[in-house]
Amino acid sequence: MALANRQPNRAAIDALDIAPTDTALELGFGPGHALRALAARASRGRVFGIDHSAAMLAQATRRNRRAIAEGRLQLRLGRFDALPWPAASIDKVLAVNVVYFFRADGTELREARRVLRPGGRMAVFAADRSAMARWKFADPDTHRPVDRQELLRLFASGGFAAGDVTVRSIALPLGITGLLGVAQKGACAEAAGGAVTGANEGRRA
Repeated sequence: MALANRQPNRAAIDALDIAPTDTALELGFGPGHALRALAARASRGRVFGIDHSAAMLAQATRRNRRAIAEGRLQLRLGRFDALPWPAASIDKVLAVNVVYFFRADGTELREARRVLRPGGRMAVFAADRSAMARWKFADPDTHRPVDRQELLRLFASGGFAAGDVTVRSIALPLGITGLLGVAQKGACAEAAGGAVTGANEGRRA
């Protein structure tokens, strides 16, 4: 999976346009390869990561021990639907090959949007439904396949305005088609707790 994620990681991180002073978050960091790239780009900022697997936490910690020791990287074991960071505290959010495990109602994307600062950006990569259909390990009971329309719908369910979301296809080796979704949190006034008021949501067209 580390090899399969290399090109998607690079494309998604490039799409985030991370500044040296940014605070970045990765949802589902796995063995921690992308964390190293995030920490290199946010060289004067901070990087956070969260994963549900203790085994991945151990691997990622070993791989990124220098950045952790320097206090620039902090990793947590936890869930994507209850992120342990305050509202509007993160500049960039990365999620590569984890959207298959998100709820259909957009709960995880709402949480990602909550922690994003106004003007912040999220990049989500997923293999297209057509590719997932060929993977024996991608059981429908454990992996929910997505296509372009489903990814757009999930962003909408997460509270991102349609005009703030783009989804493009990426050609990967072995004839696999990937989807890269990039969403920006509108720089409108936020109510307490990070929720967008109905009035502001209506004005943001």
